[in-house]
Amino acid sequence: MEDAEGQSAPLLEKKAGGGRMMYVEGCPGCAVDRRKAANPGIPYGSFIYVWIVTLCTGISPLLKEEYHPGCPGCAYDRRKDLLRGMPYKEFLYVWMISLTAALPISSLFPFLYFMIRDLNVAKRTEDIGFYAGFVGASFMFGRCLTSTAWGIAADRIGRKPVVVFGIFSVVVFNTLFGLSVSYWMAIATRFLLGALNGLLGPIKAYAIEVCRPEHEALALSLVSTAWGIGLIIGPALGGYLAMPAENFPNVFSPDSFFGRFPYFLPCLCTSVFAVVVLISCIWMPETLHKHKGSENENQSIEGLEAHLIDPKEKVEESGSLNTKKSLFKNWPLMSSIIVYCIFSFHDMAYTEVFSLWAESDKKYGGLSFSSEDVGQVLAVTGASLLVYQLFLYPRINKILGPINSSRIAAILCIPILFAYPYMTYLSEPGLSIILNIASVIKNNLSVTIITGTFILQNNAVPQDQRGAANGLSMTGQSLFKAVAPAGAGIVFSWAQKRQHGFFFPGDQMVFFLLNVIELLGFILTFKPFLAVPEQYSRN
Repeated sequence: MEDAEGQSAPLLEKKAGGGRMMYVEGCPGCAVDRRKAANPGIPYGSFIYVWIVTLCTGISPLLKEEYHPGCPGCAYDRRKDLLRGMPYKEFLYVWMISLTAALPISSLFPFLYFMIRDLNVAKRTEDIGFYAGFVGASFMFGRCLTSTAWGIAADRIGRKPVVVFGIFSVVVFNTLFGLSVSYWMAIATRFLLGALNGLLGPIKAYAIEVCRPEHEALALSLVSTAWGIGLIIGPALGGYLAMPAENFPNVFSPDSFFGRFPYFLPCLCTSVFAVVVLISCIWMPETLHKHKGSENENQSIEGLEAHLIDPKEKVEESGSLNTKKSLFKNWPLMSSIIVYCIFSFHDMAYTEVFSLWAESDKKYGGLSFSSEDVGQVLAVTGASLLVYQLFLYPRINKILGPINSSRIAAILCIPILFAYPYMTYLSEPGLSIILNIASVIKNNLSVTIITGTFILQNNAVPQDQRGAANGLSMTGQSLFKAVAPAGAGIVFSWAQKRQHGFFFPGDQMVFFLLNVIELLGFILTFKPFLAVPEQYSRN
């Protein structure tokens, strides 16, 4: 018996510092240690218990982030960590909401001239453009005043409430604009539509937050794609559906509701789409983090780990938190916003000029296109944007990065714009083919630039400032876009009066000035004008 005990004793001993490890009877920990010493193999039975318990809790042991109970942002982040695929449903929300924000902006341009004429506010035909400019600018002026406030609200109360209210404002005020019976009603409804439509800033922040870092480029490209498609499909809807009693007399009689309100149908179609998006937002997840103080927080494992952090790391962490407070001192953010505003000004001016130039008479350097011809070009361009952003841009961004891709796109835009005024010497069918190709390339390059600036802006600030940062960006962009249509219209009218000028006669001057703005934006993408976030500093 003693021999047996002597043979088993070494297996139950554990030396520590030259002495023996004693096992206390009745201690569960000692019993486990004793069993481990007696059975040095892998404890499969215990591992099964660990696996079953972990499975029942539904929490992955690989999740290293701290998740707060009751926080919608933490709940969504936890789901992102567990499900590593692409969030197709959330991407659909991003795309539909961005499209809803873009459709009302430019859908009025094809019929605005006739709307101002029918409201009898202009005493002379030459004054119609003057009054139309104020209606076109009122939306951007309203958005300029409130974009930052909507961004701050999105950071405080959540992305979803701001988005829902913005879509609701589209439904109400876009519908009322189509029912305008006076010039001042049209001005007021467009202003309120812009002021209460705080969609684009929060949705850009939302697009970043619903996906993993490797999908951020695709997420923001969806925003710019939907935005670009909306700015193209919107005018197409306005051109085809305005004045239905005249264009479709077999369907709409002059005495019908749409005959009395000839500009209501395109607005109604946009509002109906907004209603569908509004209803779908019921199932839209919130991504903003809302952490409530908890007395038990310091008792958690994460709280214990926080106390064990090196003091130097704590100082660095607190310093980084302090630097997040001022957006205006964040030069990577502000410099990217400046670049964004310059290119937004260019895109809005180009959108205004393209329709005017294509529909103007050939004797003035135009193409003598009808509104249907222009709508067809815009429809083809819109379809190409969807294909490009979904399948091509993510690969381009992965290879070149947002900065280099934006620079290359800006350079390529210059010869395309330079070629536009010479298309007037072409004849059909070559003219339509060349114009469609040029429009597709130009708009895809523009979306490449805008998406690149989106990525830089959203990576220059932490999550809790993205709403405010995008709101600030929208304020600047709205101001530039409010000036662009009026400025482009004035320059276009002036250029058509100098058909025999020595320096860039006629419409050549318009496209030359567009190229000057494009070149300015390209220069601003280099140091010291543009400061980039650390992850793109090597780009």
